[in-house]
Amino acid sequence: MNQEKNECIQCSIHNCVHHAGTADYCTLDRIHVGTHELNPTKKECTDCDSFQYKMS
Repeated sequence: MNQEKNECIQCSIHNCVHHAGTADYCTLDRIHVGTHELNPTKKECTDCDSFQYKMS
């Protein structure tokens, strides 16, 4: 897995295994954005489907 920050993908979710650690970026080459709604109309309706919880 690539551990370098991807400056094209900003991320502030520090408890994701893909977070760059010291900088608010993702380390993935690409992410998948999805939704948990049938008809999303607000950003709160969207999800980063690439998120993986990082256990402490």
